[in-house]
Amino acid sequence: MSTTSSSTPFVLVAFLRIVSGAVSLLSTVFTYGWIVIEDGLLTLLNLILPRLKPGYVVPEDAPGRSGLWPEYVAPQQSDSRSPCPGLNALANHGIIAHSGRGISFVEAEKAIRHTYNFAPTFSKLLPLYASQMLCRDYKTGTFDLADVAAHNGIEHDASLTRDDAAHTINQSSSQHALALELLTGGTGTCGDLTPADFSRFTSERRAHSRRANAQYTMSTIHRLFASANSAIMMTTFEGRVKDLNPWLIDERIPEGWEPRVRDRMGLTLTKLNLTATRIELGVEEEVRDQLKWFRGSKPIVQRK
Repeated sequence: MSTTSSSTPFVLVAFLRIVSGAVSLLSTVFTYGWIVIEDGLLTLLNLILPRLKPGYVVPEDAPGRSGLWPEYVAPQQSDSRSPCPGLNALANHGIIAHSGRGISFVEAEKAIRHTYNFAPTFSKLLPLYASQMLCRDYKTGTFDLADVAAHNGIEHDASLTRDDAAHTINQSSSQHALALELLTGGTGTCGDLTPADFSRFTSERRAHSRRANAQYTMSTIHRLFASANSAIMMTTFEGRVKDLNPWLIDERIPEGWEPRVRDRMGLTLTKLNLTATRIELGVEEEVRDQLKWFRGSKPIVQRK
């Protein structure tokens, strides 16, 4: 056993830990604070600048320009995949490494931004959070897609397309039955999905997980993740089932598709959160007890 720790004065160790923790906290506050400020500025620019023209949403030097996406190749058993269909689709089309291994966080940021027309703030937030979750350096670190499948990291219970981790350890691909239940439940034009549809299905999934999963957890951050995922489908895909079907089932980008958000600076966190908040506030499961009391307190009107 090493005696290094016992020979180092406690006061020095404690001092260095306090300083290190303070520096880390300040760095995190500054990083996320700047993202919020920058996102607000980008949102304002989107209101002023002209929107991108159809066919010109994806940058000229990026895969998918004018809806011409690289060939889709289904993953092999040896390939690494994540609980996120958006990341998996990037790998399946070779926009990031098809193996899903050794991907730099910076590379993932660029691929997300160009493919889905996310604002720089939004596209950076996702891999930045992943790098911190995995305790890796954002600028120099790499990850495998399966790394972000750690339970209650980015992955969470009551997903719209995956069973809970307590029931299905492998979260690398969607459960088709769940995805199809969502895709066939739209009440919008031509059966497309609406914010109310996402709220309803989210409520059903959380109620089911609460009943069937003895290890069910749902923190505030994962409620936000869940509703943000739905909001992406509602904004970037406009809830269109014909486009969401291959993206959720095969994790494939439809030929000819381009992001429906044509804002010049991309989809900002501010704009996404407006839709995510609308979806989350409509989830009845979160107030089921209050609703029971409210409905039970109503006077019964007797018919003559």
